[in-house]
Amino acid sequence: MERIQVEHLQSSYGRKKVLTDVSFTAQPGECVGLIGVNGSGKSTLLSILAGMRKAQGGSVSYDGVCVTVKGNKKLFAKYTGYVPQGNALLEELTVWDNLMLWYADSGRLERELEEGFLSVLELQKMRKEKVHRLSEGMKKRVSIGCALYSSPPVLLLDEPGAALDMLGKEDVLKYLELYRQRGNTVVLASHEVSELAACGRLYMLASGECRELKDRDAERNIYTLGEELRGLLAGK
Repeated sequence: MERIQVEHLQSSYGRKKVLTDVSFTAQPGECVGLIGVNGSGKSTLLSILAGMRKAQGGSVSYDGVCVTVKGNKKLFAKYTGYVPQGNALLEELTVWDNLMLWYADSGRLERELEEGFLSVLELQKMRKEKVHRLSEGMKKRVSIGCALYSSPPVLLLDEPGAALDMLGKEDVLKYLELYRQRGNTVVLASHEVSELAACGRLYMLASGECRELKDRDAERNIYTLGEELRGLLAGK
């Protein structure tokens, strides 16, 4: 059974159609990448997968459960953790306080910091720090920690390496690999070569549709992918 199954998804902003027919699947333990030019609908697709935006057509299923039909945001939260591109943390609060806004149960949060995936993210050592004092890489780790409050099997990330230095990018990729090794699924939108190379499959969004890049070499650089995207947009 597919961990994620998206079928004929559609979304519009007023009269502007952004997604016209998007379908793809992802398996447990898989990292899937979404690529496309700015405005191609990557962020819109992720927000629909997270239950933050309602689709105008099509369906999204997690582990065989069609969440778009039920339309319950709590059901989306059961299956997905969502990390948007921008920083959604409360900068004047501590790391602990930001996490508590999501975890609510201090006892559970303590356990997660000591032995759960939050310990892998190394958030324990910065729990008393004010968020505004953290580096961008540390903030990204806290954002991922907040997104995992429901222990979801799917993590959705919009440009996870944006604004991070080389060490920050490496750290995020390391944590995502550990998350995936536990049988979880990652879907990320990115323009970063290192992030795309970490994906087992790539899907390209263009003209409102989605297609998988077949027989790709994981080490192909972004310029090669760019040429393929230009060809797709030109109808080749």
